[in-house]
Amino acid sequence: MQLPYIEPYKIKMVESIEQSTPEQRKKWIEDASYNLFKLNSNQVVIDLITDSGTGAMSDKQWAEIMLGDESYAGSSSFLKLEKTVKNITGFKYFIPTHQGRAAENVLFSALVKKGDFIPGNAHFDTTKGHIEYRKAATLDCTIKDAFDVETDHPFKGNIDLEKLEEILVNTPKGKIPFVLITITCNTVGGQPVSLENIRSVRSLCNQYKVNLFIDGARFAENAYFIKIREKEFVNHSIKEIVKEMFSLADGMTMSAKKDGIVNMGGFIALNNPDTHEVCSNFAIMYEGFVTYGGMSGRDMGALSQGLIEGTSFDYLQSRIRQVSYLGQRLDEFNVPVLKPFGGHAIYIDATKFVPNIPKEEYRAQALAIELYIIAGIRGVEIGTLLADRDPITRENRFPKLEMVRLAIPRRTYTLSQMEYVAVALKIIYETRNNAKSGYTIKWEAPIMRHFSVKLTKK
Repeated sequence: MQLPYIEPYKIKMVESIEQSTPEQRKKWIEDASYNLFKLNSNQVVIDLITDSGTGAMSDKQWAEIMLGDESYAGSSSFLKLEKTVKNITGFKYFIPTHQGRAAENVLFSALVKKGDFIPGNAHFDTTKGHIEYRKAATLDCTIKDAFDVETDHPFKGNIDLEKLEEILVNTPKGKIPFVLITITCNTVGGQPVSLENIRSVRSLCNQYKVNLFIDGARFAENAYFIKIREKEFVNHSIKEIVKEMFSLADGMTMSAKKDGIVNMGGFIALNNPDTHEVCSNFAIMYEGFVTYGGMSGRDMGALSQGLIEGTSFDYLQSRIRQVSYLGQRLDEFNVPVLKPFGGHAIYIDATKFVPNIPKEEYRAQALAIELYIIAGIRGVEIGTLLADRDPITRENRFPKLEMVRLAIPRRTYTLSQMEYVAVALKIIYETRNNAKSGYTIKWEAPIMRHFSVKLTKK
């Protein structure tokens, strides 16, 4: 008999979870205008709204907190983080920022201008927001298999090479500053991108003289999937695969709150000295001096250690197995989920779960609200609300998938808590035919509306 798998860590400190009743939660979500982002954390039992900055740091990371050098310029904590980033990614230049969207803001301020087009694989909400704010446009080149929830394609985050080449051929010269690959691809279910696909995209970029950038928020999880699914790399270490991935790009942005396993932090890494110089000027304006970039010294130290731990195979195996456990339990309960299971989250197919609710009434949001009321579990809608309106026509954009994302914080919840989530969804699924209507918008912001939208019951 083979021994069962155990987590490669033990718990040293715990945080209490406040309990509540469905009646209380029904009132709280109504008071929050049916926006899950507006709930207080003590009103939530299991918080799966994001895996960004919500994980637990290790003892070695907390030790780095005590060693933080808070010097304004040239702190030892910065030098430690710079060395780690360069060793792991292979890029020549490094600029810290306080988080991923700040890195996007700095990089896009340097490279994106009005009328530009940024092709990529299903850009995430903040990425799309930063691009559209600059009167530029995103072009989705994700493969078709990404939008079939049942297809067991191992790399649903891949870019459709024919579609990308068509865009590169037909777009006026100078209007594509770079192609952007997001690894893993959050918007299509936390799905990985193969190294073969990254190589092919790089080849096209070379052919048409366009830069290639990577949104590397979950680069280590992507490397794990490459190791276990791409035969060429089965005997490679995670760090070797990471180095190979980034060797194909001209630069990257990073929300370190994901695979850096910290509560705050991000960075830009580059190879081009001219791009680095321009970005440095914007970083000083928006973030702070280039050797802290909006981060405290102690946070830079914790991030340096987090990047080392986050590229450990044992850690990644444990993390992705926990996500897979939740997916497998839901599959056993016949709850419709996106397959194969992603690296950081399980995605519920709201269209199959509550087909009686019209998509115009935000069915995925309705399902997420019901999950909160019944069990106190806070997920997030990845659907029409997040897709926002077309910046020109102001009409709703209806994405191909309407999903509820359950993002699993790193090293935070136990398997029994994952079981609680699975059973809660089973209970709701068994009464799904009772759901007939959803929600309408009472107020919304002009961009990235899902964070602050106010809804009312239909």
